[in-house]
Amino acid sequence: MMILNKSDLADPALTKQWLKVLERPRVKAVAVDTLKGEGLKEVPKAATGLVAEQMAKLAAKGRRPRAIRCMVLGIPNVGKSSFINRLVGRKATKTGDLPGVTKGQQWIRTEGSLELLDTPGILWPKFEDPEVGYKLAVTGAIKEQVFDVYEVALKLLCWLAETNPARVKERYKLPELSQDIPRLLADIGARRGMLVSGGVVDELKAAHLILKEFREGTLGRYTLDMPSANK
Repeated sequence: MMILNKSDLADPALTKQWLKVLERPRVKAVAVDTLKGEGLKEVPKAATGLVAEQMAKLAAKGRRPRAIRCMVLGIPNVGKSSFINRLVGRKATKTGDLPGVTKGQQWIRTEGSLELLDTPGILWPKFEDPEVGYKLAVTGAIKEQVFDVYEVALKLLCWLAETNPARVKERYKLPELSQDIPRLLADIGARRGMLVSGGVVDELKAAHLILKEFREGTLGRYTLDMPSANK
C-alpha cells in the first residue's frame, strides 16, 4: 500500500493522477491528509482488501483471523509517526517537523485489525541525480546542515516565480518580481525586515523563510514530480 501523505500540501489534480499511476493489481494507493484526517478511513479498507485472499485461506482451514501487520516505511519527515498517531487515535509515537525524530522500531496496535510498525526514515546512501537531492532538501527530508540552504532556496524561488508569480507577489507584498533571483530573495528579506547592521538583508534568514513557508503550504499547493514521468 502506498500512502500519499500531506496531500493538503500537494496539487490536488496531480494527486489524482498519481493515484491512478501508482495503483495496480495487488497495490493500493491512498491520499491522506493527516492534519484533517482525510483519507484515513480508506487505509484499513485497503489493507483488508490486500490480504483478503490470505484471510480466506486461513478461514477455510478453520483458523481464526489475525491482525494485519504493516510496516510503515518511508523517507524522513513525511509524517509517518503523525499518520500512525492519527490512525490509532492517540499519541503513540513521537513526532516533529524535522527529519530523524523516530530513532527505533515500535509496534502500535489500532482499535481495528491493524498492527503498525513505526520505523525511522530511510534514504538512499547516494543520489545519482542532483534533482532528486534538491527535491528532498526542499521538502525537508534532508537535514539543513548537509546542504546549501541559500542555493536550494534560490532554485526553489526561481521555480515558484515561474510557476505561480502572483502568489509570490501577494505573499511578500512585492509590486514586481525581479528577474534576478538573488535580488528577488533580498527583496523578500527586506520586506520582512530581515536586516543586519548597515541595513543589509540577512539572505540566509530569507532563504530559511522561503523553505519554511513552502513546506507549510503558505506559498500554495505544489507537486514537484509529474506523474507522466513515472508511468
